[in-house]
Amino acid sequence: MPARRPSSRPKPARRPRGRQSPAGRARARLLVPAASVAAVLDRLEGQHPNATTELNFTNAYELLVATILSAQCTDARVNQTTPALFRRYPDAAALARAEPEDLEPQIQATGFFRMKSRSLVGMARALVEHHDGVVPADMTALTALPGVGRKTANVVLGHALGVPGLPVDRHVLRVVNRLGFVRSDDPEVVEAALCAALPPARWTRASDTLILHGRRICRPRPMCDRCAARDACAYYRRLGAKARPKK
Repeated sequence: MPARRPSSRPKPARRPRGRQSPAGRARARLLVPAASVAAVLDRLEGQHPNATTELNFTNAYELLVATILSAQCTDARVNQTTPALFRRYPDAAALARAEPEDLEPQIQATGFFRMKSRSLVGMARALVEHHDGVVPADMTALTALPGVGRKTANVVLGHALGVPGLPVDRHVLRVVNRLGFVRSDDPEVVEAALCAALPPARWTRASDTLILHGRRICRPRPMCDRCAARDACAYYRRLGAKARPKK
């Protein structure tokens, strides 16, 4: 059988992993003016004054551990678990000496405890090996740690290290899509859109406000009558249109 001749047609270039496609970048554009985003957040911040993370911590290491534990778990449950954990493992060096099997019974109440145990020990060992046990104030360095994604890194940066960060969780996704700011379920796309609309000094507070609003008011079954921004909400307008009688 004759050998196949190589095709002269060039192969399409592969898109690097983690890079948005052109369509993804298009979806990252705001659907409303940046000033409208700021104005709506002003209202929501007034409704949820002093919004901040509900995880208890005293330093960046504790917040990093607590945020990893908070995946698929309530903050209240995490706060019940961490005091004993921090007494036993007060810093990254102590946690790095543990084995995942040691942690499992201590964090079982937070769910997914086997995976979280491996992440916590791997994270602590990486901190000790690469950062002298100190939590780095850098997104790239943080997301290189086992078990740490952008949301976790943004929580730690914004609340413990004084670096602007805008964590996007399921509550933020739900609220900003309903408000009509964006149309995307991709946390990185939504993060990019909100960061482009707001000055860095507002990023962390904006995330905290949207999270609390999603927990308290804009739930999966929303309480629109209690929302301070309902007249600016695309979802509420659609509800009103459905309720109006057809001509």
